[in-house]
Amino acid sequence: MTTPDFGADRLKLVLVGGYLGAGKSTWLRHQLYAGTFQAPHLIINEAAELAVDDAIFADRYPVTLLSGGCACCDGREALLTALRQLCDQRSRAAGPQGRTSLAVLETSGLADPGAIAQALRADPMLAFHLALSETIVLVDAQNGAAQLASEPLGRAQIEAADRLVLTKTDLAAPDDTARLIATLRRLAPGAAITADIRGEATALPDAIDAAPLPLAKDDRAPIQPVQITLPEGLDWAAFAVWLSALLTAHGNDIVRVKGTVQTPAGRLLLQGIRTHVQPPEILPDSDLARDGTIVLIGRNIDAERITRSITRFAAPLL
Repeated sequence: MTTPDFGADRLKLVLVGGYLGAGKSTWLRHQLYAGTFQAPHLIINEAAELAVDDAIFADRYPVTLLSGGCACCDGREALLTALRQLCDQRSRAAGPQGRTSLAVLETSGLADPGAIAQALRADPMLAFHLALSETIVLVDAQNGAAQLASEPLGRAQIEAADRLVLTKTDLAAPDDTARLIATLRRLAPGAAITADIRGEATALPDAIDAAPLPLAKDDRAPIQPVQITLPEGLDWAAFAVWLSALLTAHGNDIVRVKGTVQTPAGRLLLQGIRTHVQPPEILPDSDLARDGTIVLIGRNIDAERITRSITRFAAPLL
């Protein structure tokens, strides 16, 4: 939660959280384009070893990539080390020019912002040099109700927020969004709630008479990231068919798909949420490319079985 008194000399940190597929990267890209965050140092945290989101920002902003663990648990020490280094560099700067004043941390979709804030407060060096200025949590209006009904983490993320941003309200029924808003107000009564569609602000539906949603009681297996290396020379069209079939069959377990894939049209950013795959986006070529590998985030994912599946499916075409 917000640090109530931070001095002007401290490095400000904005924490951007939200469940898998909430639209954090899309929202952050738009805020950067709109100038909401001035000259930030970006810290991109991805639970998987294979990072994707840093490729979106690295050509325009200084980026620290933290991959292979959530910043709230497995990647906590890496986050604290990165922030200590930023604070140290800032202290060594001769004057205001060139000093980093703001860092923006985009967490992984599996991270608990409250645990990150607690870790920051417990670090003596960061407690002196850094101020957590705001925790912004994005909530997917289309899938938020299902996540709150099945994922305790979704509730923990919301409870840690200073500000909640509803996304994808154009894809959800107004009555469903109203119930979700009523639930958010119950979970985080002190948090401001706004709505954005692909980064553009939009109005919230009236939720005065809406009843809150039921919340999660979940004893299923934990969500984990799994990395899949695609066969060399894989046909893009064949891959698209295979991925569609995979998500149709296992969309309840596979909650997120991310990766970059080389195609005849160029280098494509691939992102999917459960059974829905977003329209691919062409990215510039970059030495950050980790093309030909995708990350599946979910439960009960057998990497070897999926690798055999894509290899067999594409074999006649290779």
